[in-house]
Amino acid sequence: MPLIQTSGDPVSDERLKAAPALLRVTELAVGFRLPQGVVRAVDRVSFDLKPGEIMGIVGESGSGKSQVLLAIMGLMARNAEVTGRIDFAGQDLLSLSRAGLDRLRGADVAMIFQDPMTSLNPYHRIGRQLAEVLIKHKGMSKDNAHRAALAMLDRVRIPDAKRRMRLYPHELSGGMRQRVMIAMALLCEPRLLLADEPTTALDVTVQAQILHLMQELVRESGTSVVIVTHDLGVVAETCDRVLVLYGGRVMERAGVDRLFEAPAHPYTHGLLAAMPRLSATRLQSLMVIPGAPRAAGLKLIPGCPFAPRCERRIERCVEAMPAIEALAADQQVACYRPYAAQSNQPKVRTI
Repeated sequence: MPLIQTSGDPVSDERLKAAPALLRVTELAVGFRLPQGVVRAVDRVSFDLKPGEIMGIVGESGSGKSQVLLAIMGLMARNAEVTGRIDFAGQDLLSLSRAGLDRLRGADVAMIFQDPMTSLNPYHRIGRQLAEVLIKHKGMSKDNAHRAALAMLDRVRIPDAKRRMRLYPHELSGGMRQRVMIAMALLCEPRLLLADEPTTALDVTVQAQILHLMQELVRESGTSVVIVTHDLGVVAETCDRVLVLYGGRVMERAGVDRLFEAPAHPYTHGLLAAMPRLSATRLQSLMVIPGAPRAAGLKLIPGCPFAPRCERRIERCVEAMPAIEALAADQQVACYRPYAAQSNQPKVRTI
């Protein structure tokens, strides 16, 4: 059953595969003006997303993942500089006015934020905030919007949803607030859903239910989803494609199966090797990537941002950033010495 009952059939997989990209990000760069100069957080990131596709963005903290989502939503700080192009359904989001963005946000494009306490209005009850989304974007009556909001709270597994509709955000636990944010984002069945660590505050059982709910949304209405997460297990079970970021740059793009079976970039290799495995013994220590993530700075450093931490680096790596080149039909990597296509890395899916 659709999240909100509508007429029409579920979107078929064949039609989705043949459809043009719903979202196309081209050479996106995000910087922040400071008295000392401009700090670059995202550097020439490009990707596209088809209807009904789920893409994961992974990387360590500070890699630029959340800034990519905020740029798509048009929710940048006043001192931000954004260049490049973000095409959504044929229109460049970077050229839209604030009013134009407001018409899209919540209806066609929705976002689940990492910190729900700063995203919910502390002065309004949960039920009012949820119903307001449907009244504004769907033109529903107050009563119908209230019923639809209540049904959505049930779907995101909030117990005693009717009573909690009358509560304020501070009266809910962190996990409950996160589920309210997820419910709010899903209410209008958006064409594009951006999720920034959507299941961080949830226990594993509820996490699995929420991820299943997102997959239902994709299957029934063709919604495209971008998930930012540190949890590679979530990526393995949920995503179709993966974008690996480091230092604001794209290190690797690949289909989810190929990425976990044959990671090409040394950074991707390191992320997968660092995952804890149930098959490991107590005496086995976790693999770590040597060094620390590169912090964004005022000075543009030539070469690959991962080079200082890379065991496969050569002199060329610190002199010029490698171009992204295709290794296979569903895998591109920015590396002068990528791992061979046949990898001995354990498969994450079998953990």
